Amino acid sequence: MSRSPYEILGVSPNASDEEIKKAYRALARKYHPDKYRDSDLADVASEKMKEINAAYDEIQKMRAGGTRSESAGASGFNPRANAGDPRFAAVRRLINEGQIAEAERILAGMPPTQKNAEWHFLTGCVLLHKGYFSDAVRMIDKACRMDPYNEEYRAAREQIRAQSQSFGADYQKGTGDDINSACNCCSSLLCADCLCECFGGDLIPCC
Repeated sequence: MSRSPYEILGVSPNASDEEIKKAYRALARKYHPDKYRDSDLADVASEKMKEINAAYDEIQKMRAGGTRSESAGASGFNPRANAGDPRFAAVRRLINEGQIAEAERILAGMPPTQKNAEWHFLTGCVLLHKGYFSDAVRMIDKACRMDPYNEEYRAAREQIRAQSQSFGADYQKGTGDDINSACNCCSSLLCADCLCECFGGDLIPCC
């Protein structure tokens, strides 16, 4: 999967125009082909410079068009568009209250153009509650790819992965009492406090 222009320049999509320009100039100085003219790295530097220039040009075009985030994906929508949609806040509240079916109903009713990073993240949380671990991880992974600078998504993903690895090790050693040990794992997997600290509660209410 190709990197976003912001990743190439090493800046956040929320960076100011001046910060973008500063990062571009620093990389241009570092990889300018003239510095490697008589070096074995001349070709590498030239390709890197092309990548940097292309990334900077793409960001300039994106911002001229009125968007500060990553360019739209194959679906034709911005991954952060509609992130402030009140329905997402409602879904978080419903998950906090344990009303998973209603949260799922709202998410399922949203059109494809509104299925951004937040939609995938919250869908992953719903799937975790329902016990569909693999599908949940896939959704949260996609949220992270769509919005790579979102610390909440990344922290949740790492927490879930760490818990799943721990559970896998215990299960292999036979420490679980019976088949219900798989269910006991859920309480650990779902206790990712980072999922909604910013909302004053836990998206996953088991802990």
